[in-house]
Amino acid sequence: MFVHFFFFHRVQLFKECLNEDNINLKTLKKLCFNGVPDSLNLRPLSWKVLLRYLPLEREQWKSEMAKQRALYRQFLEDVIIKPGKAMHGVTGEEAALTDHPLNPNPTSQWSNFFKDNDVLLQIDKDTRRLQPDWIFQSPTEFPCHDLVLAQEMETLRHRVEHTLLISSNVEKNRTGITNVPTKARTQVTAEFGHNPCGDGQEAHWEVVERILFIYAKLNPGQGYVQGMNEIIGPLYYVFACDPESEWREHAEEDTFFCFTNLMADIRDIFIKTLDHSELGIHAKMRNLMLLLKKCERPVWQSLKEQGLEPEFFSFRWFTLLLTQEFPLPDVIRIWDTLLADDNGTEMLLHICCAMLLLQSKELRKGDFASNMKLLQHYPPVDVHVLVQRAMEVRESVS
Repeated sequence: MFVHFFFFHRVQLFKECLNEDNINLKTLKKLCFNGVPDSLNLRPLSWKVLLRYLPLEREQWKSEMAKQRALYRQFLEDVIIKPGKAMHGVTGEEAALTDHPLNPNPTSQWSNFFKDNDVLLQIDKDTRRLQPDWIFQSPTEFPCHDLVLAQEMETLRHRVEHTLLISSNVEKNRTGITNVPTKARTQVTAEFGHNPCGDGQEAHWEVVERILFIYAKLNPGQGYVQGMNEIIGPLYYVFACDPESEWREHAEEDTFFCFTNLMADIRDIFIKTLDHSELGIHAKMRNLMLLLKKCERPVWQSLKEQGLEPEFFSFRWFTLLLTQEFPLPDVIRIWDTLLADDNGTEMLLHICCAMLLLQSKELRKGDFASNMKLLQHYPPVDVHVLVQRAMEVRESVS
């Protein structure tokens, strides 16, 4: 009875906060830090505010989202190139004469198309395997609904499969007819699996693929880095499962802008030139071990004597924001805290240290092999206990 009352009370607090004409960000962060109730669309709205996608003034939401969603549509038109389509002010016949697959001009649509394929193939491989136990393999109820735009854009899935078949062993018979061997088609199917979606449908992973491809094109200095697919996964899942259909329909656009803002906050760990700087990934791993040394020296000493370096286990913890260490619902709960904290990077460090402390008994008695296995395949844990322990770590060093 008390648990039910407490849950209802927290839901009411969130509703009151999010329904204010001017949302009190400090109050919202405090509420989210302790976890967002799985009720109504409290988490999707809260995350969009925390990630600076929705402004604090509610009356601006409608106009701001309309502007952002129109901008995303423009990105689709400008970025996802279908070579051979008529250029502005040029007829289809004229375009075919001026732009063709062998056109050496670097501004050619075909030239850009081929350059993009390497990036697209990597994104495709990663997103097809994204969180297979959740929604990503199933069809979205809101495929690219703009029919004119959908016809202009070649679906990235078909583009990848076509590219792979073309690059497979191609045979020509004596009459000069080109055949793609059955073996090549089988290899493509085996590599990427069967897609259950029919014509006019898209799987959720295809939507994620499109978002990541556009992000990579718009951020050429950084591009796509393996692991971004894991980071975007929780964002898209939360927005695509919004109970309100009018919000769920625009999960693609909303995810793109929230992901862009999140990457702006953590992009240092994806920039290779910063790896050994104070902002880079190696500094974060070094700080983790220094923090462990302060909190529980015997565990630190044991790992040091075994030669169990933080690179062996915590590199993935930091770069993927713990998305590979826990089931998706637990990751989402941890992200409530990370997104709400004024210094999410520091909070992530404290959570990683708490992960080591919660396994201190096993780590002290284990050898290199068993400890490596434990930390690379972190055992199930109550994430509420984990966050609480991370808060204790913060208080102990503050």
